Amino acid sequence: MYEIFRLEQARSRLRPGDVSAAVRLWKDYVHRPERLLWQDYDWDDVHWQCCGDPFEARALLDTVMGALSPRSARRLRAVVGRFDAVRDRP
Repeated sequence: MYEIFRLEQARSRLRPGDVSAAVRLWKDYVHRPERLLWQDYDWDDVHWQCCGDPFEARALLDTVMGALSPRSARRLRAVVGRFDAVRDRP
């Protein structure tokens, strides 16, 4: 957590809490019912304009994992990986 805090302080494009917000947004997205996920895929979701795009959040998490130390990146990857597994489940 401290390393993420330092990263958010050091990078001008990140604000405090951006990484946790991205994790929360991705988690909420992958746990949506499948019918809503298909609707998001077929049509644009208007809520993304106000509440954040989950795919941008996931891309941010990839960038952050690349900037962290291997140990911290592994821990964050484990958390994000659980949500990715939910999304990839048939």
